Amino acid sequence: MWLFDLDNTLHRASHAIFPAINQAMTQYIIDTLQVERDEANRLRTGYTQRYGAALLGLARHHPVDPHDFLKVVHTFPDLPAMLRAERGLARLIDALPGRKIVLTNAPEKYARAVLDELRIAPLFERVIAIEHMRDRRAWRAKPDPSMLRRAMRDAHVSLADAILVEDTRSHLKNYRRLGIRTVWITGHLPAPRRADGVPAHLPGTGRPHYVDWSIRSLKSLRSGIRSGRLKRRHPCSRLTDMTHR
Repeated sequence: MWLFDLDNTLHRASHAIFPAINQAMTQYIIDTLQVERDEANRLRTGYTQRYGAALLGLARHHPVDPHDFLKVVHTFPDLPAMLRAERGLARLIDALPGRKIVLTNAPEKYARAVLDELRIAPLFERVIAIEHMRDRRAWRAKPDPSMLRRAMRDAHVSLADAILVEDTRSHLKNYRRLGIRTVWITGHLPAPRRADGVPAHLPGTGRPHYVDWSIRSLKSLRSGIRSGRLKRRHPCSRLTDMTHR
């Protein structure tokens, strides 16, 4: 079973979409909580780092309507013009053996709009968006472990059979502990720069210990299967989920 993140994994959100989302989130916080821009940015970034998604902190600590927040900050009339993705994306995804699910902290309507524009929606059996991660007690998001266990039970997938392809290292780190195989994709990440504007190396490149494989492009996934890089860790297991469709 392949679990694909959406933004900066299946497409280059850093190009235009992430800047637009961040700007919209900050403005929403300013308008709703009546705070200055610096404070709104502090809340947005702080809650994202602490909870995995800004929404979770806002819903927990402030009088914010989660559904309205998600709708406002993920609505883009010019979405097609904002998207950037690898050439031949549909062919690359379709060539991977096994079931495929999108697992994203974005809302479902936005996720499905992106998949439709990329013409890859039919390749995924389901989209697990942030609305589906919520339980009876609270909103949840990646990298919450209980949420993922529940999502995999609902999909009838064992954690040992899952491969997560994701750009966010903290999500990979948390889920590696559950036994999931992890692929860190770095090709869509924004190029880091020093304070003086000079390009810098992406921190942690190579392969962190919690990453089974580090790639720049989704094109590499097929070779990962052939080479055995993504083989199940249990010595007695077989790649049954990756050898038939």
